[in-house]
Formats: sequence, C-alpha cells, structure tokens
Amino acid sequence: MRLCKLAPSQRVEGRWLLHLEDGSILRVGENEVVAFALYAGMELSPETLEELREAAGRAALREKALKALSLRPLSRKELLRKLTARPRVKPGEEPPEPVDPQKAEEVADWLEELGYLNDEEYARSVARHYAAKGYGARKLRDELFRRGVSRDLWDQALDEVEDPAEEIDRFIAKKMRGEDPRDPKALKRTSDALARRGYGWEEIREGLLRYGADQDD
Repeated sequence: MRLCKLAPSQRVEGRWLLHLEDGSILRVGENEVVAFALYAGMELSPETLEELREAAGRAALREKALKALSLRPLSRKELLRKLTARPRVKPGEEPPEPVDPQKAEEVADWLEELGYLNDEEYARSVARHYAAKGYGARKLRDELFRRGVSRDLWDQALDEVEDPAEEIDRFIAKKMRGEDPRDPKALKRTSDALARRGYGWEEIREGLLRYGADQDD
C-alpha cells in the first residue's frame, strides 16, 4: 500500500494524516511518524500497515484516557467505562469501531504504572471530599460504590477520615437553632436529616446527647 501524502492535521495539534492509495486516511501521532519513518511515496507492506494501525489505535486510546483524567480524577472502572463507551455520532455518520476491552485494560495498566491512575488514593480523596461536606460513612460508601472503587479499599479510605463528631455537632446546632432540645418532633427532624446524610443511629444519638437533648434508649 502506497502512502500518497503525509500532512499535519489542521484541527488537532500533533496529529498527522496519512492519505493512502486506496483513498482511505489513517490518523497517527508524531510518535508513529518518527517510529515508522513515514514519508510521502513510501510503500507500506500489509504487515507494516497493520502494525501502524495498531500503534495509532493504542496512541489514540492513551490520548483519550489522559484527556479524561485531566478533567477530573477517575477510578480504574470509571476510566474503562469511558474508554469503551460508544461515542455519539451525528445522523448519517458511521459509528467507529468499538474499543476492545482488553486494549482499554492495557491502557489502564499503563496509567497505573505511570502513577496517573491510583484507586487507593482516589478512594481516600472521595472519602475526604464527602466527609468535608458533612456526609456520614454510609454516604461515603455509596459514593465509592457508584464510582466503581473496589470494596477492598473502602475501610482504609474511611479510616483516614476525621471523626465526624464535630461535623455532626455543627449540623445539629444549625438544625436545632431556636428549637426546644426536648421537642420530639424537632429531634426527629434533625435525626432524619442526619440519617439522610449517611450517619448511623449511634453517631446521631451521641450527637444529640452532646447537644443536651433527652434521648431514650
């Protein structure tokens, strides 16, 4: 297969367009241009062309992964979902080939080796974020589950979160402002609100006792 024309992309910096003699266009990065010593007029054997397609596909998938991680931290599972998700296409456009899940796994492995993908640190970050917003352990576990973090990492992440007592006390003081600490309805509203934020009953009970509320066992 003859490489008729090699030109830089006008839309994406660092990307090159390979115009092949069959009329198709192969998009590659600068690394592939250098690694395969590409030039206009070059004859590409079927084996070389296949290797080039593989390298270009791997580079594109890595670029997509790095772009996703630059927007926000992700768990490994979240990243794999993004890499293998079918992109939206406009009416009339032909959808691209689906991403091989194994190739997505290889990209995730590569990012873990580089330290850009770290579920252990990500779990701690998520736990700290939601704890700082005043949420309890149940809510933190829900978020870790939703984000695809392995259960094996949950306890360690939660252990590093500060004692929620201060946050509970602050919430109760705000919620009970102007209320009689002996009013059962006010206490129930406050307890229910704390429960919705993911706190356990024992934590809520201790917080109400610190506030001076009368609580029956």
